[in-house]
Amino acid sequence: MEHKNYFLGIDLGSSSVKVSILDGHDSSCIESVTFPENEMSIESLHLGWAEQDPLYWWDCVVECINALNKKIDFNFIDAIGISYQMHGLVALDINGKPVRPSIIWCDSRAVDIGKNAHNNLDSKIISDHLLNSPGNFTASKLKWVKDNEPEIYKSIHKIILPGDYIAYKFTGKMNTTESGLSEAIMWDFKKGEISNDLIKCYDIDEKMIPEVISSFGNHGVILDDISDLFGFRKDVKLTYRAGDQSNNAFSLNALNPGEIAAAAGTSAVIYSVTDKNIYDKSNRINTFLHCNNSKSKTRNGLLLCINGCGIAYSWLRKLLKGRSYNDLNLSAINTSIGSDNLKFYPFGNGSERLFNNKELGSHFIDLNFNVHDETHLIRSVQEGIAFSMCYGIEMLKDLGVEVNTIRVGNANLFLSMLFREAFVNTSRVDLEIYDTNGSEGAARGAALGIGYYSNDKEAFNNLKLITKLKPNKELVARYSSHYDEWKNFLPNFY
Repeated sequence: MEHKNYFLGIDLGSSSVKVSILDGHDSSCIESVTFPENEMSIESLHLGWAEQDPLYWWDCVVECINALNKKIDFNFIDAIGISYQMHGLVALDINGKPVRPSIIWCDSRAVDIGKNAHNNLDSKIISDHLLNSPGNFTASKLKWVKDNEPEIYKSIHKIILPGDYIAYKFTGKMNTTESGLSEAIMWDFKKGEISNDLIKCYDIDEKMIPEVISSFGNHGVILDDISDLFGFRKDVKLTYRAGDQSNNAFSLNALNPGEIAAAAGTSAVIYSVTDKNIYDKSNRINTFLHCNNSKSKTRNGLLLCINGCGIAYSWLRKLLKGRSYNDLNLSAINTSIGSDNLKFYPFGNGSERLFNNKELGSHFIDLNFNVHDETHLIRSVQEGIAFSMCYGIEMLKDLGVEVNTIRVGNANLFLSMLFREAFVNTSRVDLEIYDTNGSEGAARGAALGIGYYSNDKEAFNNLKLITKLKPNKELVARYSSHYDEWKNFLPNFY
């Protein structure tokens, strides 16, 4: 029998889990499965809260792998990689069981805790060491548990991130990555170690932080009972792990300074790779360790995020009785640019970093019952999301980032011709669309992490560019006027 080298990639999102299998020989994706078919729910017991059950994440992974098991011989799988939703807090007891639901990335309950820490920490610690305000990130979420759920806090053995939990279920090892700790705002960029300053500020028990490893390498051999359950060989290892936006950039071969990736999933993100330790004094843009950072080669990711992106479009789809996304896209393609003056602001998914962690809420402005129909709603939502991303690009430029070309995968809102057109002609940047996604990137990372590919160049040798879009002079003029109107109305919200 011909030996094959397959690699399994898992992408744990906040709306679904996607698992893909990559053939290492030609870097082709041979199978992909997504579960659940409808978006995962986000529990919000109080205004601004957002939680998910880590056990359900694992159930979704199991469902995907079981489905793939019916199609693929898992004896050929050599390694596993994981991409995951960033910033979530998963707290485990001594037996590895979650002590509470995960407080996920868009949860806003710890905003004031982050503000207080920002005021109490020396400004040099924030600007030179953390490169971020503590904000509403994982460390602040843990502090909230300490202050508000003391009995639960006492039961915590280790705190990890969402992808670390999936890795734990595979390997039985509680560990996290350097890049993951930077997402949690628990990394000292200047010293290259865990931030003792923030731990002391929050009075966190340092023993709760697990072993820290690199994104690539041996993260642990798969447990025997997991191998038996799914049919993996006994020597299969987990060899790659990264937050979803770092992994998205990796998937698109954005690994070096000046290379920029974007995503338009549940949230919208622009992610620019740099070799500099950059701090945004306005705390609108965040700096995290990129997955390929090393002691010999500094690689950081400058990340701007708009929380309300795909989740806004999903909300609209539900209102319109669950019609397919493709149907929505096609139905609005001939509606006039600017949606006949209907403006949409997608800020309804928690506190927005671009606006100093304020919860602005989502808004339709200038809705006219005699003019606007569902096609205007569809176009205005896509335009509003594109406009908000372009507004963030202006902030990146304020930090000295040159934005000429952006790479994206052929997924989510970038599947929409309407959205592509609005984004390219408002931002005035070239858009390169590649045939890849987060789970395929995680599988490629696993192949690189185990040494099947000897270097980055070899790993991305067969990455396929689907198309490249350039701004159109006439469309730029038309979109620019509507974008200016959209932007000029923003001060009414903050």
